[in-house]
Amino acid sequence: MPKHSDQPDALAGLLGLGTHSARKSHYPELVARLEELEAERNRYKWLFEHAVHGIFQASLQEGIRAANPALARMLGYESPAEALWTLTDLSHHLFIGGEQELKQIRQVLSDQHGLFGYETRLRRKDGSALDVMMNLLLKPDEDGLVEGFVADITERKLAQLRLLQLNEQLEQRVAERTLELRKARDAAEAANHSKDKYLAAASHDLLQPLNAARLLISTLRERELAESEQNLVERAHQALEGAEDLLTDLLDISKLDQQAIKPDIEVYRLDELLLPLVSEFQSVAEAEGLGFDHYIPAYALSTDFRLLTRILRNFLSNACRYTDRGRVLLGARKRGDSLRIEVWDTGRGIEADQMQSIFLEFNQLGVQRAAERAGVGLGLAIVDRIASMLDYRVQVRSQPGQGSVFSIDVPLADNPLPPATAAPMAVPVLGDPLPGRRLLVLDNELSILHSMAALLGQWGCEVLIATDQQAALAVLDGSPPEVILADYHLDRGVTGWDVVTALRAHFGQSIPVVMVTADRSDQCRRQLQGLGVPVLNKPVKAGKMRSVLSHLLNDRRERWQKSEVDLHRERSRPIRR
Repeated sequence: MPKHSDQPDALAGLLGLGTHSARKSHYPELVARLEELEAERNRYKWLFEHAVHGIFQASLQEGIRAANPALARMLGYESPAEALWTLTDLSHHLFIGGEQELKQIRQVLSDQHGLFGYETRLRRKDGSALDVMMNLLLKPDEDGLVEGFVADITERKLAQLRLLQLNEQLEQRVAERTLELRKARDAAEAANHSKDKYLAAASHDLLQPLNAARLLISTLRERELAESEQNLVERAHQALEGAEDLLTDLLDISKLDQQAIKPDIEVYRLDELLLPLVSEFQSVAEAEGLGFDHYIPAYALSTDFRLLTRILRNFLSNACRYTDRGRVLLGARKRGDSLRIEVWDTGRGIEADQMQSIFLEFNQLGVQRAAERAGVGLGLAIVDRIASMLDYRVQVRSQPGQGSVFSIDVPLADNPLPPATAAPMAVPVLGDPLPGRRLLVLDNELSILHSMAALLGQWGCEVLIATDQQAALAVLDGSPPEVILADYHLDRGVTGWDVVTALRAHFGQSIPVVMVTADRSDQCRRQLQGLGVPVLNKPVKAGKMRSVLSHLLNDRRERWQKSEVDLHRERSRPIRR
């Protein structure tokens, strides 16, 4: 047995230190290194036992071989020894996913030798599940030995769950709020639709007494009255025109808001659009003491005649209304693929800060008192809506005290310029065709019938009135009228055209007809256009009605004269034997 003094020699021999001097010089260093290794081992042992996260060493085939206290606490065991005693089969005792999950872990570790940030669920002692995140490292050359680091993420999972629940609650609240808003929107739209229907019906009903009043006022205006009485009649006439304009604007706004107006795009010559406006507003400008000029180049437009005319009529009306002296100009110039139609005036102008507000409803600039108002300020609001619907650009330029320019860009027609309509041949003046003519007036409003009878009677006509087909046949007494003026909407769903058709069939001749209506809807307009007869909108303007009747009666007289001449020629022709 070697002596104690021989141990350093033996250790030195093992380390290759054979000489006495070598043994003497390296031994203290070796002892110090051994002490450092022991201290390092103790430090790692302390860290292993006091780590916050779980640490284990396990064989993927035989279960856990080592575990720290933190892992034991996570899994509900009293000590690491109890955990080692129980967790002998990882697939049944540790991983909730069982053998399938363990197989996937083996595959990943075999391919990559490490698995990091792996979230899974471990089985606790009481059978409950624990949410954890693991880092697994396969030790080389150790036959499936794995070192693992485990962090409890239960709080994070609970926080995610609470966030998910909050999101679901928020989504539910948003859905409930959205449903409430949709119900409110639907209720508002229903209320608006009801309002629009009421406004349309009310406008139709209000136009009926206005029509009767306008006819009576027109009758009085044509009579020789004292100057004071004539002034009263003129004031009543102006008041009725203002009321009619107000109702027309309100009805147009209502139809535009509920999108009841659909554009009817056709190709029109520019002179077809502008010359009627020139004829209409020349007299208006002259009455205001203004000059009126126009420039109409030879172009064709693709547009809705009625809607574009409505816009331009508003521009011209405002130009005449807000120009105290000077001139108004209606003109057009080409701008690329569009034609810019402009209305110039030398009027009051518009301040820059008020330029946008002119298109708001019920807004009239520069009006301080109610007596100065003309309309209710809906004209440019209607222009704005129509332009938006047609996708036309409206522009305004103005200098206070110098005047304004209102313009709108309208697409030029793709088709070649349509030929101008041939001017009608001059018809010899045959005098006033109305006196002595036998006319039938159909209307379901007695006040309108009496007003029409008074005006037409003042023009010298023989007037018969009726409210339906039976009454018409009774008053006609077997003789057809020369012209029928029929209201389109009668009682019980019957139309004036139904009665006209029946009367034509009864008398066996095509009696000339003028249809009259207070219904300004697009549907009614299309129905009346298909009839091919003149149409007058209520309130009926006396001058226009007289012009239409004169035209129909002159045509009828010319046809009768032509037939008489032909008959005379036929009778004068010698008989061939």
